[in-house]
Amino acid sequence: MAKTRIIDFLLEEKILSPEQLEAAQGEEKLTGVSLTQILVAKGWVSAEQLAQAVAKKLKLSFLKLSEIELDPQVVRLIPEDVSRRFKVVAVKMEGDDLHVAFSNPLNLPAVDELKLLTGCPVRQVVATEKEIEQAIAKYFRVQETSKQAIIDLRMQRAKEKKEAEEEPRTPGDAVSTVEETPVVRLVNQIVHGAINASASDIHLEPQEPEMVVRYRVDGILHDVMHIPHHVEQGVVSRIKILSNMDITERRRSQDGHISISRDGKDYDIRVSTLLAIGGEKIVMRILDRGSMLTRLDQLGLEEDDRKLMDTLIHKPYGMILVTGPTGSGKTTTLNAVLSQLDSIRSNIITVEDPVEYRVQRVTQVQVDSGVDMTFANALRTILRQDPDVIMVGEIRDKETAEIAIQAALTGHLVLSTLHTNDAASAVTRLIDMGVEPFLISSTVVAAVAQRLARAVCHECKEQHAPTPAELSFLKQGGLGASELKDLKLARGRGCDFCFKTGFKGRAAIYEILKVSDTIRGMIVSEKDAAKIKEAAVKEGMRTLQWNGMRKILSGTSTPEEIKRVVYVE
Repeated sequence: MAKTRIIDFLLEEKILSPEQLEAAQGEEKLTGVSLTQILVAKGWVSAEQLAQAVAKKLKLSFLKLSEIELDPQVVRLIPEDVSRRFKVVAVKMEGDDLHVAFSNPLNLPAVDELKLLTGCPVRQVVATEKEIEQAIAKYFRVQETSKQAIIDLRMQRAKEKKEAEEEPRTPGDAVSTVEETPVVRLVNQIVHGAINASASDIHLEPQEPEMVVRYRVDGILHDVMHIPHHVEQGVVSRIKILSNMDITERRRSQDGHISISRDGKDYDIRVSTLLAIGGEKIVMRILDRGSMLTRLDQLGLEEDDRKLMDTLIHKPYGMILVTGPTGSGKTTTLNAVLSQLDSIRSNIITVEDPVEYRVQRVTQVQVDSGVDMTFANALRTILRQDPDVIMVGEIRDKETAEIAIQAALTGHLVLSTLHTNDAASAVTRLIDMGVEPFLISSTVVAAVAQRLARAVCHECKEQHAPTPAELSFLKQGGLGASELKDLKLARGRGCDFCFKTGFKGRAAIYEILKVSDTIRGMIVSEKDAAKIKEAAVKEGMRTLQWNGMRKILSGTSTPEEIKRVVYVE
């Protein structure tokens, strides 16, 4: 079936307008992204409408998997790795026939392989790729497979104990046990489960009576499983081996690194150990090397703020600071800025700790204290490399700040981050570091503060009237009677897709302080952050609080979530 037949159907049904199609085709030529992906990303066609169009053209049934309960035994007739590879899920047996939901029913080689694998005739139905992924995550949960791995490990230990009574073991055997199949399987399931859940971090915490495994999803930690203490050391040793750590060293903290491939994607995992009461705590940060960089227009900026940001980053020189707490998306914003700049005609160099994402046509330098490659030393070297744009991962001290400011003074655009609560505080933080105020006023062109708020899960989203407490919060946030009249707020009921939390994904909240002549004068006079913020608001700056309220009104997030991440005055 040609792609044009699907497009024709969407036009016939008036789901898609000719103008939208023309705009999408133009973007397809420009970006190389497929037409259907562009239509879905723009919101002109939903993934469900697209799947229904495919089903109708092929005379197949369309299934909404989120509304039906599947038999786990039927689902597992197709192994998890095969289901993920082909983006399929087995939905029911009817006689000898196995009904399988496909996101792409034209994948005929997949049909043939499934017939051979299951020994059943395969009957195709159509479902969206997202709902198929949800079903796979639901029915191939990490808890189920990890439980079996723990049972296998217990059986193995019992067998080893019996063998030990019959025959003495050599010292080398103690090390080799960490690589036995059950431990390997358990560690694999922990890591793969985290990737499936789109977790950013895995925490393995020694607690009583068992080790707790938690995933950080959308900034919040969730318990996913418990590991018995007699299994704990084997798991810790296995992770240390994979990370090239010393498995005999338990008292000192260690850092390591794992590279893995899963479903055709490459992942870097940074591993850190810490000796705590009860044992070693391990944290694993997951980075998807193949993930697409976010573009500036995908950051969630209000249109006026997006245009302002675009103007600021194309200035020939000066310094732009991005501020916020750890995990607020500062690196994502900086990388979005880098991808927007003309790397063909410009020499762009970054110094980062660590380099999390590769950016095309950008020279990226990794901080390495082992060879004295600090931020400051790297900056000195970069200035001899004829740069146009320099990105410094973080300004941590006076030395780095002064070199970065000198770079901005000598005709370079410098991008960096600081840990402050709002945009105005970025300026005063540099003064606190010991940088001369007149240098700051001459170089800093803007400070951007940001937060990440959890977004309401679109799979279980519903509307409701605000409670008295929510109305009070919205009034405190500056909303007037006209905005609150007949207001409906969004919330998530909680479903399998969102870990029953009602939230899935995150939305960025921004505050962009443009350094005007007035604010330059205030910096030189060493006015405090509150006064600088007040002046910026008078000049039109939209605060974190203002943008947070907009996320509530648009149904993107909830009052409780905005209250969690933004201080409302």
